[in-house]
Amino acid sequence: MTTAAMLKTDPSEARLKEIAAIAEDAYIYGLPIVVNYATMFTFTDPGSPQYCAPFNTLVNDNQVFTPANTVVVTPNSDTPYSKVWLDLRTEPMVISVPDVPGERYYSVQMIDGNTYNYGYIGSRATGNAAGHYLVVEPDWNGDTPAGIQQVFHSTTPFSLVLFRTQLFDPDDMTNVEEVQAGYKVQSLSAFLGQPAPAPAPSIDFLPASTDNLGNPETFYQCLDAALAFVPVDDYCKDIRKAMASIGIGSGSFDFDSLPSDEQTAFMDGMSQGNEEVDNYPDRAGIAPVNGWSIGSAFGDGAFFNGDWLKRAYGTKAGIYGNDTAEAVYPSMRTCGDEALDGSKHNYVMTFDMDQLPPVNAFWSVTMYDGNTQFLVDNPIGRYLINSSMVEGMKTNGNSLPIYIQYSNPGLDKEANWLPAPDGPIYLVMRLYWPKDGTETSSILPVGDGSWNPPPVMQVS
Repeated sequence: MTTAAMLKTDPSEARLKEIAAIAEDAYIYGLPIVVNYATMFTFTDPGSPQYCAPFNTLVNDNQVFTPANTVVVTPNSDTPYSKVWLDLRTEPMVISVPDVPGERYYSVQMIDGNTYNYGYIGSRATGNAAGHYLVVEPDWNGDTPAGIQQVFHSTTPFSLVLFRTQLFDPDDMTNVEEVQAGYKVQSLSAFLGQPAPAPAPSIDFLPASTDNLGNPETFYQCLDAALAFVPVDDYCKDIRKAMASIGIGSGSFDFDSLPSDEQTAFMDGMSQGNEEVDNYPDRAGIAPVNGWSIGSAFGDGAFFNGDWLKRAYGTKAGIYGNDTAEAVYPSMRTCGDEALDGSKHNYVMTFDMDQLPPVNAFWSVTMYDGNTQFLVDNPIGRYLINSSMVEGMKTNGNSLPIYIQYSNPGLDKEANWLPAPDGPIYLVMRLYWPKDGTETSSILPVGDGSWNPPPVMQVS
């Protein structure tokens, strides 16, 4: 039965309200899945302007993100990335990492089509020693092969794996490239030196882009397509059943075939769902601390436990964020009751030198355009201030000021300048491998830690 036929059976006002309510829930549930699907298509489709590589092919970025990178919002410019989109349908894949110097932080984050962080390799999780790790699809139940340190189970057949390698300063890139050269991704059969199995059938993916998901026709049709690769589990069985009742998940959802009043119901549901996600910081779980919003919006299926609003909020704040054990992300858009705006004010953020962020790895403060959440082009090519830069910055006694403004504050302050856009500002602090608080101050548990980020103050 087509979507239109299913919905025309009950065109009553009550049914239209029900469609709008389910469409709202579907938007909240589906936003991370859709954005992930569109990102996957953008990176793996040869016709995409930001095509990276085919599935199961590792790509090393020998530079950090810049304002030219506009596929993923709130991109990290701290660590050069290596990335691979895994297709696990044919056989498991093996991720191999080299010995990484002990002073250099690195992490390998595994994210599936649910945007669950289902596994980690790296300095915090497994140490800096070399090793081999197996990634398998949901239904795999084989034995762990010899030489494999650990097996990670994705909840979906397609998975993104992000490698982050710490860059100390621009002159350090050669050393980062040496580490990246030791990363390897290969099939299990190649790892074992055995014949490869027959390949999985090719898929004609619905084309999608992260920059055109704002209308209901595109969004819900993309969600319908993406759900083919997201198995139903106990966390989502109720919402998926409800979505199926309005045609989403059938694989043949056609927004254009719906009557106009039902299209309007979908539009209303999407609008209301978007408003719910935007208002999430006002709900439990996101704590305001000195003007910063500090919360935990990334994790595995058990972490979310069906809290789709939290998951959607994390996607909007910056998809593919880490678990709090790996990184914490305080964010800020306002100073007092007024939005941060580089066209109207200058700001300063001041650390006490004995109260710098307590981390086992490193920390940073990154500037984004408040409208787009992309990095901000500026005359000195600086997108963040991080802990490795502190030695070259100027202090005032025991304090370290960071000047947040659109115009250059002058040569005497330029080392401490974080260039801002000529308009709305979005600030994100990153604390990589935060200390746990057993022996020192800590930002953990999030929103209630013994260390808090300092406020951002408006200056004349």
